[in-house]
Amino acid sequence: MARLAQLAAPGNVVAAILPCHSDPEDERDAALVATHFSLSTVRVDLSSTYDALVQRLPDQLRNAPPADPLRARVPLANIKPRLRMTTLYFFANTLNYLVAGTGNRSELAIGYFTKYGDGGSDLLPIGNLVKSEVRALARELNVPPEIVQRTPSAGLWIGQSDEEEMGFTYAELERYLEDGAQGVSPALAMKIERLVRSSEHKRALPPTPDND
Repeated sequence: MARLAQLAAPGNVVAAILPCHSDPEDERDAALVATHFSLSTVRVDLSSTYDALVQRLPDQLRNAPPADPLRARVPLANIKPRLRMTTLYFFANTLNYLVAGTGNRSELAIGYFTKYGDGGSDLLPIGNLVKSEVRALARELNVPPEIVQRTPSAGLWIGQSDEEEMGFTYAELERYLEDGAQGVSPALAMKIERLVRSSEHKRALPPTPDND
């Protein structure tokens, strides 16, 4: 994504590195891409900001008993991409830049992004590409192989994996998107379609009352 932005607007791209209790490997990879393509960078560690906010949340909500241990992490974890997007828009407003989102067709289709977090951007340059096409484009753009081959992760917590959280692989999702329900098992088709329906609000403007 950073390389595409650089090609589209040479000399007018800032790559933001925004750790927030992140896996150190994530920051190393971000720095590798920035160095590889000679990108200007700005770094803001949001960990203390996150901690200060979380400590001010009501105890009864912060420590609510989880119905699903995996999903119980999400409300707190989603604060991270929202803090990052707030920071990105500060930079964009200050520099009169646009925020380029990283969402792709695979993730957008099932709502695998944080509303008003990584889902809140000005443009989505790879929004029409499924995950395999994103990887192919990255190789074409000479992105370092270790970045292209990394296990996909939103980095919401240490060890988090996109496919583990989704409950299916990107390849399976891509078969569904390309071939329809007949391209995957009935159980998987139902699961994907349920995610599509439940995330519809993420892909639409907020509803307003009817005029009638």
